[in-house]
Amino acid sequence: PTSTTMPEPRLDLICLGRASVDLYGEQVGGRLEDMASFAKYVGGCPTNIAVGAARLGLRSAALTRVGDEHMGRFIRETLAAEGVDVSHVNTDPERLTALVILGIRDKETFPLIFYRENCADMAIDTDDFDADFIASARALLVSGTHFSTPHVDRVSRAAIAHAKAAGTKVVFDIDYRPVLWNLTGMGAGEERFVASQDVTRHLQSILPECDLVVGTEEEVHIAGGATDTVAALRRIRAFTGATIVLKRGPMGCSLFPGDVAESLADAMTVEGTPVEVFNVLGAGDAFLSGFLRGWLRDEPLETCARWANACGAFTVSRHGCAPAVPSWIELQTFLEEGSPYFRLREDSRLEHLHWATNRRRVWPELLVFAFDHRSRFEALAAAHGRSAADIGAFKARCLDALHRATGGSAGILCDDRFGQDTLDRATGTGLWIGRAIELPGARPLAFEGGANPAATLRPWPVEHCVKCKVTYHPDDEEELRSEQEATVLALFDACRATGHDLLLEIVPPAETGQDGETLPRALSRLYDLGVFPDWWKLPPAGRETWRLVAEVIAAHDPHCRGVLVLGGDAPVEALGDAFAAAAAEPVCRGFAVGRTIFDASAEAWFAGESDDDRAVADMAAIYARLVALWRAVRPAGVLSAEGG
Repeated sequence: PTSTTMPEPRLDLICLGRASVDLYGEQVGGRLEDMASFAKYVGGCPTNIAVGAARLGLRSAALTRVGDEHMGRFIRETLAAEGVDVSHVNTDPERLTALVILGIRDKETFPLIFYRENCADMAIDTDDFDADFIASARALLVSGTHFSTPHVDRVSRAAIAHAKAAGTKVVFDIDYRPVLWNLTGMGAGEERFVASQDVTRHLQSILPECDLVVGTEEEVHIAGGATDTVAALRRIRAFTGATIVLKRGPMGCSLFPGDVAESLADAMTVEGTPVEVFNVLGAGDAFLSGFLRGWLRDEPLETCARWANACGAFTVSRHGCAPAVPSWIELQTFLEEGSPYFRLREDSRLEHLHWATNRRRVWPELLVFAFDHRSRFEALAAAHGRSAADIGAFKARCLDALHRATGGSAGILCDDRFGQDTLDRATGTGLWIGRAIELPGARPLAFEGGANPAATLRPWPVEHCVKCKVTYHPDDEEELRSEQEATVLALFDACRATGHDLLLEIVPPAETGQDGETLPRALSRLYDLGVFPDWWKLPPAGRETWRLVAEVIAAHDPHCRGVLVLGGDAPVEALGDAFAAAAAEPVCRGFAVGRTIFDASAEAWFAGESDDDRAVADMAAIYARLVALWRAVRPAGVLSAEGG
């Protein structure tokens, strides 16, 4: 007989079960009845774990159903953006995606309401997967809710049977929610334990097929059929040889790879990280994500538990479930360096790592047509007797020109004073969209929408990157410099609070002396103040200046998305030289050019000497030339880069 070698599994983990949208109350410390606004996240135990595992470097997949509507598309798009395989996130045309309404009342009370009546994920069927898909993973994760009705019980057991036949490990997250077993009223979603012999027998019938069983003390109690934790653990052990992991909250976790000791004090226990408990919802999902990162890489159980505890600590410190799970870089930084903060969300260093290493869309190259100008267009309109509506109409032609000329690396810079219709049209199409917030010409810096940038940004789509130009020099008069820096810092904080990227454009004033170190010093000073833009937009400079800029960014924020070179109104040929100087540094990802592209066309169009078609064609041609110039000088391989 010939021997065959089994192929390496394509996936590390398949997560079967709940997929919902969490609507999380943003007001903390009040009743759910009184919460006025909600943040939207993906939710559901297996879905959260799929996201957490992907953030930690595992190849995870979701196996579930969502509705054929906006919330279902949100789940699929979010999972895909997080790096989760969505090939088996199936659309159910007859059912809605599940919703959960959640809140943080206090450190002990976390009200939640499940909207899961005949929801899409509970209709998952055996036709939604096959043996080959289950065999493509190292492990299959199943959770308690998807055994709570005869239908999902049958489907989950079919998946387990495929796993056992293929040698795929089975992970069982007990995930006990009494309300989802119809043991409480529908308003008691936060209830964690109701004794039920029927549920206990049901769960015990699953245990013999499992390789890893994970639960809180309440979940161990229901699976073991006893409210004495050791007795419940021993009862579980009678049904399975699986490694049992007991989650113990701030006390860490206890591990039982073999026999259960007479006392928890004698168990293998890995202590937790002392942090403030802000929000327990989702902490167990983060915990299991961290544990599986080690377990599926054959790390010692103590290491798995240490990673799990740290992931749980992050999540209890933050708002939301899946969004709170750390990245692998963030987790390792925390484990190696720790944090001086009891409230981890107050550690600005870790919070920046969380933001910067969990970005969803990567832009290794970004070639932006900037037409967010307001003063220039107002002057053109006034000179030719045209209206604000005409300005808006020309900005629409700018977007037309971009569509005519470009491929997938394109972006726009636009404003909402004259370009709101154009912003609306571009949003959701895959373009990078920068949106101006600064009041043109204001020095010191001021904002279009008033003094409170967070209030201005709150209605903006999250995909809009906030663009802010500031005329700034590190040697400005101290009073002016301090005022501008405080305004920039307030904007940065507002962007993080509302979930928007920030592009900061720094232009030293023409009347102030400059040299090759002016821009690097300006960036360094702003970094030292705690401003970490996602993007910088900087004027053309020499190669030595770009080298210094790259060094400053690498030293302060190696996860910065990059730098865009602005054009001013320089002719195309001059920008070719500017691009060559910038492109020598990989941190320079592209350009954001405006007047070079649109100015001549706008002059003719507003004067009535050119029509829409001519303006679009001329602008598209110039933009295409700039793209060709940039790509002729950019570093080889930039488009395949994974960073940013």
